[in-house]
Amino acid sequence: MTKKRKHQEDFQKVKLKVGKKKPKLENATDTTFKTKAIQIPEQLKEDGVLPTQNRKLNIKDLLSQMHHYSPGVKHNALLGLKDLLSQYPFVIDAHLSSIISEMAAVFTDKDSGVRGAAVHLLQFLASKIKAEQIAPFFPLVSAHLSSAMTHISEGIQEDSLKVLDVLLEAYPTLLTDRSSILLKNFVELISHQQLSKRLKSREKLSWMLSVNPNRRVTSQQWRLNVLTRLKKFLQAVVDGSSETEDEGLQEQKDSLHSVRNPICISWKAHANNQEHIQLFENGGLRPKIHSSFRLRSLTSVMDSAEKGLSSAENLKGFIEIIIPLLIECWIEASPAQSAPILGNLLESESQQLMQQVLSIIHLLWKLTKRHDETYKMELWLRVNYLVDFKHHFMRHFPYSLQETVKHRKKDSCRGNRYCTTSSNSVDRLLLNLTLCDIMVSLASTSTLQTDSGWLDMIRKFVTDTLQDGSKLNSKQVNRLLGVTWRLMQIQQNKVATEPLIKAVYTLYQQRNLLFPVRTLLLKFFSRVYQKEDLRTQRIRSRSKVLSRWLAGLPQQLALLGLRNPELSNQLIDIIHSAASRSNKELLQSLQATAARIY
Repeated sequence: MTKKRKHQEDFQKVKLKVGKKKPKLENATDTTFKTKAIQIPEQLKEDGVLPTQNRKLNIKDLLSQMHHYSPGVKHNALLGLKDLLSQYPFVIDAHLSSIISEMAAVFTDKDSGVRGAAVHLLQFLASKIKAEQIAPFFPLVSAHLSSAMTHISEGIQEDSLKVLDVLLEAYPTLLTDRSSILLKNFVELISHQQLSKRLKSREKLSWMLSVNPNRRVTSQQWRLNVLTRLKKFLQAVVDGSSETEDEGLQEQKDSLHSVRNPICISWKAHANNQEHIQLFENGGLRPKIHSSFRLRSLTSVMDSAEKGLSSAENLKGFIEIIIPLLIECWIEASPAQSAPILGNLLESESQQLMQQVLSIIHLLWKLTKRHDETYKMELWLRVNYLVDFKHHFMRHFPYSLQETVKHRKKDSCRGNRYCTTSSNSVDRLLLNLTLCDIMVSLASTSTLQTDSGWLDMIRKFVTDTLQDGSKLNSKQVNRLLGVTWRLMQIQQNKVATEPLIKAVYTLYQQRNLLFPVRTLLLKFFSRVYQKEDLRTQRIRSRSKVLSRWLAGLPQQLALLGLRNPELSNQLIDIIHSAASRSNKELLQSLQATAARIY
């Protein structure tokens, strides 16, 4: 057999005949299949344990969709969560940890619609969840908020302020506990670090305002948005640090050099009940301890970074960073040198920015007064910032707002050129009074001769505002009386104090004053009278205006009648206090009006 014959046997060609099927190959794959319908009715039923929303999705399904890559799926999941939790509120308590962790994670989502839905869900949850319930999970929320505030995307930074608004409204105490981190985030939102050439040797970083042209709003509007939130945050810190008194009529020290020295106690001597610590406090519904003895707070055991602004060192460090930035913001918004003679006109947005700058400084000043070494802190503030404040703040004082509307109806503030309200509801009088409050806190009796120039400007502004006959609200009057009281403490001679008391009495004589305003004025005159009565007989020189006010109290009580029992009670207390001190003018007036009162 030849080789050719063998080759043909290995590869034989199959001859196909017409009309017959092609034979199947040995390695052919069978592609035939059969299908049957499968029905599982149990899957169509609702879960008996977990409730569902209108799309038949329960809480686990919706939370799992939060990890989806599609923004639309995540957006629908957030809307579904709000719908489900509004229908079944009990689900919140059972799945609180998962809900908060998944919702906070999308604060930094790339899609703006997802972030907006997360803010709406947070607003809904804030009305349902108490602070005690969310406290264990708040560090996670705060971490995601901090990540959003420092994100590279401008849109995420803008939406982080909306998250901050919700948390400040619902959980201010929990948020201020992490002030050390959030305050730095506020600074980074409007500025950036720059290594100064002259400070390179000390390796100290300076901060300067940043400008980002990619934002949807102007740089000034963005700084206004950030500073508005910073002011709210600092207000929450002030409110939570200790019991706050009336802002304008808070107790002032007779001498700025008086320092409260805490008592040092060795606890070993008291461990075996060998000695007792006695505290004295006044009675009443809300007793307050006025002793210099003070228990050590838990914050003293913490690290200085954890204390936040309750530490004097941290407060000084934050002031050193934020004050130069605030001054830069003020310079951008301040009027030009060619301002009109009668007040300096400001645009509405500029005035809003200036108001926030002054409000933040005012709150920082209030925080400095919470520390034991108040005099040292005030001296440090004066040395570092008085020159800049006089140059920039008092340069165009007082400030007025440029009118942008054509015609207005007559209102109660028309007589006061600093008090006209505008469409953006910014109070110009409050702007000027906040500036006055900041400046007078830097002055003292010892520096009166040096500061006489700008103090006279403030004294004239306060006197004119009190005497121009305009209707003032309680907040304005409170701040106005606070500045007046401070001016009277700085210069205590009768020549300087009598015009101020006369100006306040002019406001007191107005008719139809609001009850809170009348109460503030009564408190002010009562304090002035008590302060004057404490002086010795040798130097006492009774104010004629104060004597006239005391003599008119019995007649006011008779005219008031039964219209306002609370105000009548205040008048009776003041009359009783003055009568017990044998005030001659009051006793004569009381004797003449006794029959009408009875």
